[in-house]
Amino acid sequence: MTQIIPGEYEGIESSLRRFKRAVSKAGIFPDMKKHRHFETPIEKRKRKEIAKHKQRKRKFRY
Repeated sequence: MTQIIPGEYEGIESSLRRFKRAVSKAGIFPDMKKHRHFETPIEKRKRKEIAKHKQRKRKFRY
């Protein structure tokens, strides 16, 4: 869990900026997007196949 303790004379904007940076560094947003809704096993299989094809296509592009 990401936690930020604001400084004594630190403004809310800079505290929020530090919090956002810490959350993105921890990788919480991609995980949150992935678990936003239920994914059936068929959808999961299709997503993985598409990702595999994209990776293979990127690999042989050069």
